[in-house]
Amino acid sequence: MADRLVADVMVERLKAWGVNRVFGYSGDGINGFMGALRRSGAGDPGAGGGTDSSNRGAGVEFVQARHEETAAFMAVGHAKYTGQVGVVTSTQGPGAVHLLNGLYDAKLDGVPVVAIIGQQSRSVLGSAYMQEIDLLTLFKDVAAQFAQMVSTPEQLPMVLDRAFRTALETRTPCVVIVPHDIQKAPAPELDQEHGIIVTAPEWQPARVLPHDNDLARAAEVLGAGSKVAFLVGQGAKNAQAEVVALAQQLDAGITTSLLGKPYMDETLPFAAGTMGHLGSTASAHLMGNCDTLLIIGSNDPWTEFYPKPGAARAVQVDIDGRKVGNRYPVEVGLVGDAAETLARLAELLNGEGGQPQASRPQAEARKQWRAEVEEQVRSWRALAEERSRVPASPVNPELVVRELSGRLPHNAQVSVDVGSCVYWYARQLTLPAGVPAHLSGTLASMGCSVPYGIAAKLARPDRPVVALAGDGAMQMAGIAELVTVAHRWRQWPDPRFVVCVFNNRDLAEVTWEQRETESEPRFPDSQEIPDFPYAGYAELLGLTGIRVESPEQLAGAWDRALAAERPVVIEVLTDPDVPLLPPFPAGAEKLDGMRSALAAEGESGEGAAALLDTYAGQEESRG
Repeated sequence: MADRLVADVMVERLKAWGVNRVFGYSGDGINGFMGALRRSGAGDPGAGGGTDSSNRGAGVEFVQARHEETAAFMAVGHAKYTGQVGVVTSTQGPGAVHLLNGLYDAKLDGVPVVAIIGQQSRSVLGSAYMQEIDLLTLFKDVAAQFAQMVSTPEQLPMVLDRAFRTALETRTPCVVIVPHDIQKAPAPELDQEHGIIVTAPEWQPARVLPHDNDLARAAEVLGAGSKVAFLVGQGAKNAQAEVVALAQQLDAGITTSLLGKPYMDETLPFAAGTMGHLGSTASAHLMGNCDTLLIIGSNDPWTEFYPKPGAARAVQVDIDGRKVGNRYPVEVGLVGDAAETLARLAELLNGEGGQPQASRPQAEARKQWRAEVEEQVRSWRALAEERSRVPASPVNPELVVRELSGRLPHNAQVSVDVGSCVYWYARQLTLPAGVPAHLSGTLASMGCSVPYGIAAKLARPDRPVVALAGDGAMQMAGIAELVTVAHRWRQWPDPRFVVCVFNNRDLAEVTWEQRETESEPRFPDSQEIPDFPYAGYAELLGLTGIRVESPEQLAGAWDRALAAERPVVIEVLTDPDVPLLPPFPAGAEKLDGMRSALAAEGESGEGAAALLDTYAGQEESRG
């Protein structure tokens, strides 16, 4: 064997790009790369650091997941929590197929991921060899910006460089396929010559600002508004101060997309919470009554909760011009960095550049609007508190998250799965400033929370992690990845890794969707899921398990879990009948169909029908 192989070049290039951790699962098609990771020092438990620094001098750590799908989720989580490129690897055939779901999660939520995938040796391609599938065709859509198979050793550095640059520039997943024989080939010495391209592992973000005349037009639209609303998405991550300052300047109310929730201080009196189907009544009022809308870094698909087209003049700010005007007919689109663009708009609205300042009647109208928004926010917060205290059998899931709110450590990291728990996260959890919270927002794939949490913990092992997951998501992927937690937690300086499982023995979100959108009664064959001893399983793994069977036990369970000296699974027996009612007026339009479906369920639907009436009555009384 040569002293240095192409597989070693792969690891060297990853280190040059600042990669300290690769998630994945091994197999014969990627074993050359596995050997190079071992040789890089990845077998040392300290290799790869344990922080989010580039750690260029150490080896590249390999993190073995229980399944390639969850490995891909870990790579996505790494990208979301650190802002760096997430890297995942697998063998060819079934391993590659399993990556797809996580890569689509990266594509739809706009985060950079590079997948390095093995393939059978070039000499057998086209022979219908074992595990041979057409990988470029398989990844054609999910990695539409860049997918390439390496055909010669000389090509490898260039392909990896292009994959990383493209992932960073387009915030999408990119795929590099490396046949097994290429991995084992001697590392080439590259010279600049015909047919050989020598590239560099270098990328820096551009400074992107809108043109002055477009900024002036946008300032005119915003300056003319009397009832201004902001919709803030994840693109405002680095513009939080600018968002609040401009909202104060315009007396605007602010709502967020689900992905934008962590980037807004929801304790502010004009912060209306999350918008959309799982959002707040205050956000529904804000979006339904504004005359001017500023969309900042959001591509939220819940378009039925936007102002009706023509009801509001709109400006949109986004770094990606493809998203401008994508959800609402905006009057002015500004392609640029959110922080710098908002700062420039604030200057213009302050009178710079000849922009007229608000007249006294307009200023009074804006203050009345702000007072109206703040009253709606107070009303929503009271309603959220009231709903969390509604008796349920045995535990109201809203109360589970409400009891966490206020207890969440200031340095925590939060992951959230897909299902009804997302509603309670959106409505009941107030995140301390600087606490990241991530989920599969646009793909909305179940099973993401524990892999995301593992990625967050590996990036910052000195910070506690809290994962919120339904029982369906736990059975889909979370139970298996608790094995990974049990395997690794002793390496963490802060061992706190809390998984809260909402155990209601039902796929509750889909059950309520069937009632709401189809006017169909619950279908037990599709909705009931087998019970499982989540807390007992945690104990079997050497973790701590806490089972909560009454609301009185919740506060103590959270306190115990957040003070524990090892990872904890809190299993809460929650009521699947607590309704997932959209905020009014959209929610009111759904009531007849939901009630009809529940009536068709007979006696089994009576509890859900009673809770639905309670929730509807609470909202109507505040209308």
